[in-house]
Amino acid sequence: MNEQNPYAAPTSNLQTESDSNKHIELATRGARFGGAVIDAIISILVTFPLIYITGYWESMMTGAGSILQTIMLGVLALVMYFVIHGYFLARDGQTVGKKLVGTRIVSYKTDKILPLSKIFLLRVLPLNVVASIPVIGSLLALVDILFIFGKERRCLHDLVAGTKVVKAS
Repeated sequence: MNEQNPYAAPTSNLQTESDSNKHIELATRGARFGGAVIDAIISILVTFPLIYITGYWESMMTGAGSILQTIMLGVLALVMYFVIHGYFLARDGQTVGKKLVGTRIVSYKTDKILPLSKIFLLRVLPLNVVASIPVIGSLLALVDILFIFGKERRCLHDLVAGTKVVKAS
């Protein structure tokens, strides 16, 4: 029996707020710093043995290191970055460090997780290439980091990539 009760209170079809309309809170500067430190420690733990095993350390200490060796090591480091972080970046917008501190990378405009290719081409690669430039690279990397003290807490690489780092829900 599917009769409507004429004396029942009126009802309405309420729709819940969609994920895209929920308020997304920016990650704190401390959380961003913590995630970056964790990721840096992971990179050091992985990269230093590679530097030693490949003979790059010895050639640099003797002054025999070549630019080709440096480029090859940089490419290998980027490959290792994606071996370690790629799955989480693609699925959750998080590196291991961001996962541990509870933050994620999302599009500045849509608050959605970006495709891995966009994270790599606009966020990771330019920063690593610029940081590799002798002398000026270190200065530019510092400028990149100092941008976090702006109102939107976005580093220069966030502005270039159209991203922001938010608290993970």
